[in-house]
Amino acid sequence: MDKIFMNEMELYGYHGVFPEEAKLGQRFRVSVVIETDLQPAGLSDALEKTINYAEVYDLCKEIVEGKRYQLIEAVAEQIAAAILDSFTMAHSTTIKVIKPNPPIPGIYESVAVEITRRRHG
Repeated sequence: MDKIFMNEMELYGYHGVFPEEAKLGQRFRVSVVIETDLQPAGLSDALEKTINYAEVYDLCKEIVEGKRYQLIEAVAEQIAAAILDSFTMAHSTTIKVIKPNPPIPGIYESVAVEITRRRHG
């Protein structure tokens, strides 16, 4: 299966369990992989034969910068469901949500979750 990659889109949201996360917000990085058949687009050079990256970006931005969730797992689920609902050409999607600066003690680069969801039927 062919894949579309959108790597580390940086968005600002208010997700998290701690009160300061709801008040101050923080940056999130979102990566998306969409499995689909890209041959029709490659052969025709027609945008309508593929998944429009700008629309995927707007969808991710709306979810990350919209409703507040406590868990980045919930953010990832919302993005995956929206992609599968919005783009019938998508066979599956993998979503990675990275929280670069969570308010927890320790030395680390970031925390992240990654989920894969497939179209059923």
